[in-house]
Amino acid sequence: MAKSENDQDDDYKARSVALRLLARREHSRLELTHKLLQRQLPKAVIETVLDDYQEQDWLSDERFAEAYARQRIEAGYGVLRIMGELSQRGVSENAETLQAMSSQDWCDQAARLRRKRFGLLDLRGQLEERLRQMRFLHRRGFTQEQINAALDAVDPA
Repeated sequence: MAKSENDQDDDYKARSVALRLLARREHSRLELTHKLLQRQLPKAVIETVLDDYQEQDWLSDERFAEAYARQRIEAGYGVLRIMGELSQRGVSENAETLQAMSSQDWCDQAARLRRKRFGLLDLRGQLEERLRQMRFLHRRGFTQEQINAALDAVDPA
């Protein structure tokens, strides 16, 4: 088949675009669906191609969730934010990486982030600064328990 004919073939286009995107990084099925729909490919063709890629294990929401969760943890985000972002990307199951982290691990993660951003000064009597740091950790997706543990952490003098 000539290249100009292939360019007109929706199945060929969907397969090549999806494969190029997957070669760059893991994607969720929903992300790939949106990206292929933006290229005005028929939904039926997209579903067929993505089903084939899942069968061949080229597309995996579980693998995407693992890679995404690890990357976001390393970037300093909390469990609530990561789970919300995964949900927005069409991944409903929790990544094993998230399940493997204990409550103490998340508290330590929040304390490390606080140390990096603000230092671990004692905030007793400094309500405004405590609230500012609390809001920051909340936006990053940490639970109230994790935030409290991070705010109670202080560097030894």
